[in-house]
Amino acid sequence: MKKDHAILKPLAEELARIAALPVQKEKRALWTRNNDLEPTRPLVYIDQLPWHEIAASPEMKLGCEDPFLRVVEQRIRETLYRWKHFPCDMVVEERIDLPHAVTGVDYGTHVKEEGLYTDKENDIYSHDYQEQLNTPEDVENLKFDSVTVDRALDAERLAECERIFEGILPVRFEGVQIHAGVWDRIAQLREPETMLLDLIDRPEFTEQIVIRLRDITMDTVRQCEQLGLLDNQLQYVHCTGAYTNDLPRPEGGKVLAKNVWAFGMSQIFNSVSKDMHEAFDIDLLMPLYDMFGLMYYGCCEPLHNKIDIVRKIRNVRKVSMSPWADIDRGAESISGDFVFSLKPRPSLIGNGTFEEEPIRQQMQQAKDACARYKTPCEFILKDVSTVQGRLDFLDKWNRVAMEIAQS
Repeated sequence: MKKDHAILKPLAEELARIAALPVQKEKRALWTRNNDLEPTRPLVYIDQLPWHEIAASPEMKLGCEDPFLRVVEQRIRETLYRWKHFPCDMVVEERIDLPHAVTGVDYGTHVKEEGLYTDKENDIYSHDYQEQLNTPEDVENLKFDSVTVDRALDAERLAECERIFEGILPVRFEGVQIHAGVWDRIAQLREPETMLLDLIDRPEFTEQIVIRLRDITMDTVRQCEQLGLLDNQLQYVHCTGAYTNDLPRPEGGKVLAKNVWAFGMSQIFNSVSKDMHEAFDIDLLMPLYDMFGLMYYGCCEPLHNKIDIVRKIRNVRKVSMSPWADIDRGAESISGDFVFSLKPRPSLIGNGTFEEEPIRQQMQQAKDACARYKTPCEFILKDVSTVQGRLDFLDKWNRVAMEIAQS
């Protein structure tokens, strides 16, 4: 433990020095204004990184031996690496967040699969899911999870970290972020092509699946509320800054779903009509979405032509504009009512070359379109499963994005 403490202390001191910089307050204010629908400039962030490749950097070499402290070290090193190489508009808070020893936040989805790997170190790989939902009885057999927290282990870990970081940074537990994307989970339990045909051939069966998983998810949220696992101080929702003044303050110190962000999506509906999207996602999942203070909606599915049905979600605040979306049509449809969350194409830095011109064109187009319609905008590069070992591409993307955002 002495060795682990000796490794962590100087890392925390460096983190504390960065967190105290005035720019953190400035970036926090920018995210807050943009999220509160007061357009500033586009905000920039990179998420879902190829840490298996970044791990080759000497800066990411782990030294802690205790498994939990190794997780803490990994998190601190990741923050320091981001800050040095591609800070974008990240905010470094003056604290160290620890994960709870929590189990059961599975939303009733227990996949059976075989994986096909091109790189065993990469957590992005091809999935061959075993079909589990063929009959109404299969759906009814989906179990409600029991969420549990090992309070004794939490207390032990907290005490240890408080000893390590005393006088450097405060320590706290971060909460659970709720993934309300029911359709992502259905796609892990039923073959996607069959699932899409079910929308036509077995609509009642499809509704049964959605409602069952919706109710299980809502029950999970309620358990998290009761256990004090929700967190209104999370920095990010899904892949983007969560700072805002528009969430209700917790009453009596207890954080409820109405005090936090959640995120939802229906990526499998890429080729589904607007009417079906509305009927089988928006309408059926509204009771779940309604639980939260604010919602981030969408991911890889193009939503530029579906903004009118997304508007039915009363608390939606950010809408994803994926690489397959029509940028100009999306900005016009949003017209300042939500944050336009652009997802630039990760392939432009992931195929072994840095394609600067199309990178610039896509972001500049989004910036100009959002300016025309007075719409808050953000550039969120995500799903970067590889950069073919060219770590400098992440640094270069940061420089290009920030140049466009700040020009």
